[in-house]
Amino acid sequence: MSRSLFDSDVPHPEPSSLTAFAANDLIRDSEHRDETSVDKALAKEGTHIFAFAGDKLVLKHDGQVLDPLFARYELKDLQPNWDETVLLGYRKTGEPRLAVPVGVSEDELASQYKPADGRSLFREMLLDEVLLGEFAQGASLIRWNGDNKFCGRCGSTMSIHIGGYKRVCTACEHTIFPRTDPVVIMLTIDEERDLCLLGRSPHFAPGMYSCLAGFVEPGETIENAVRRETLEESGIHTGRIRYHASQPWPMPHSLMIGCYAESKSKTVKFDSQELEDCRWFTREETLEMLERPGLTGKAPPPKGAIAHRLMRDWVEWKKQ
Repeated sequence: MSRSLFDSDVPHPEPSSLTAFAANDLIRDSEHRDETSVDKALAKEGTHIFAFAGDKLVLKHDGQVLDPLFARYELKDLQPNWDETVLLGYRKTGEPRLAVPVGVSEDELASQYKPADGRSLFREMLLDEVLLGEFAQGASLIRWNGDNKFCGRCGSTMSIHIGGYKRVCTACEHTIFPRTDPVVIMLTIDEERDLCLLGRSPHFAPGMYSCLAGFVEPGETIENAVRRETLEESGIHTGRIRYHASQPWPMPHSLMIGCYAESKSKTVKFDSQELEDCRWFTREETLEMLERPGLTGKAPPPKGAIAHRLMRDWVEWKKQ
């Protein structure tokens, strides 16, 4: 009896946990956030804070060790904007974690500080998995709050509330909450020929091929977004859709929704305005890319990226 990828959850019961930015285990305590939460957290002994210069995390470094966590007194020279502080949550020890935007720009940082964006943090493994997950939450909230200082209805100032999870217009009382932008990312599989569909965007690193992806549009299901984006970018029609994993992507505040799509056609007619190339890869070619990137001139997305997870889990699924 033949086995189908679309009838199984192997090789991992929860592959989301194997992606970068996903290991945030803070106790968010969302039901108890109120207007006093930030002040109480800042006053607590042992509180640690992430500092953001624009979209970049500020790291302390002494030439060897990189440290993203600041005590409150250590932030004075960075000009923290305490009024825009965000409460991320609490460690299991009770230690609060917060994030704050600072007034010193990336270019003005002293030599003992290193700014780093999200891609650098995970690709260069500058933080451990748990801190990387906490960073993702902080980066998304700092960016959202920074982008919504003024009301979209009347243009008046928006004030920050409940630890950075709500903004209210000071004039018309229009209220908004943090956004998460859903993005589908999918590996289309031709089960009959045992092939997967990968594409190459002009902005990719040399030789890199990855899964197709696109934003979910208003009023659209995840499944239909997968089918639409696959058809638009590659010309391939798809049938069954299987959710596989998700990944927070704090650039600035997306959620990558990883799926497998069942191919219902074979001829690739890719959108040359979106892609440089799009074609079918054998399981052996895909494994070669994953195990020996660059050897044949082709490489996968970096480890930690959900596209890498989708490719590897398809290759390993037959072993189960």
